[in-house]
Amino acid sequence: MKGIKIKRLFITIVVLFVCYILQCTLFPRLALASVKPNIMIILTASYGFMRGPREGMLVGFFSGLMMDIQFGNILGFYALIYMAAGYVNGLFEQLYYDEDIKLSLALVGATEFIYGLVIYLLMFMLRSEFDFLHYLRHIIIPELIYTIVVTLGLYPLILFINHRLDAEEKRSAGKFV
Repeated sequence: MKGIKIKRLFITIVVLFVCYILQCTLFPRLALASVKPNIMIILTASYGFMRGPREGMLVGFFSGLMMDIQFGNILGFYALIYMAAGYVNGLFEQLYYDEDIKLSLALVGATEFIYGLVIYLLMFMLRSEFDFLHYLRHIIIPELIYTIVVTLGLYPLILFINHRLDAEEKRSAGKFV
């Protein structure tokens, strides 16, 4: 059983690094109107509602920490935001059904929207940049739409990995009963 948990941890770390590499290398090249999707939000939200608040927080923390190292001015700023997003999405674990992609898209979309608002409040408004409608029209909404479109392709892959690991955990647990 311990080997299965280590395997899940290893695969989660690999998925986290692959998404981080995609976020930093591939998707800036695929930016539309200087807007790129937020892969780390997709990953954090997905792990949150698939695995619960604890794993959502952990994946969110490390996603945010990597974003802090790459893009942030303050170490821990994005880590805190992503960790909170993972926790809140984890609260929806009881409502989550694998077959229903609508809830997943809605949660990723809501998380991306709230993420955009928080970034505006903490990074722009506190510097006396009050043109919220411009930020909403040119950054938040386009990034939200692009992130949801990418979620349609990335979410099934994350779901497949989660199903495979769950099935392996159930088989391993069945051997000990």
